[in-house]
Amino acid sequence: MNAQPVDSSEVTPAKAREHLEGWIPELAEPAAIRDALEKAFDFRGDVSITKRDGAVVNGYVFDRRTGQTLADSFVRIMPAGSKEKQNIAYSDIARIIFDRRDPAAGKSWEAWVRKYWEKKAAGETNIQIEPESLDER
Repeated sequence: MNAQPVDSSEVTPAKAREHLEGWIPELAEPAAIRDALEKAFDFRGDVSITKRDGAVVNGYVFDRRTGQTLADSFVRIMPAGSKEKQNIAYSDIARIIFDRRDPAAGKSWEAWVRKYWEKKAAGETNIQIEPESLDER
């Protein structure tokens, strides 16, 4: 097998990935709330946010706006099954549960390049590696 090495200028090292699937952070301190919401922003799966009024929002955290206090800091979430975005103040969050599945796990650029070179080394031509669906279960 004569696989050509990947040119290091074409690959950026990936950020170390935490395994957050199924995590329920302790939100006793403001710093813990901020940390958990930063991780929710980096997480590629859905989270379940329980608000202090008991309402539960399940969806994808796509943005956060940090202010001086928890009351003026907001997480922006796209609820599952809806195209309407919601803003939730950090101070309104009682609980966060990370989904048990990160749909993008193992689907990095490095994995894509590795598959390409494996096919090329096997003698395949006209190689087209199609992106995998993130919704595969």
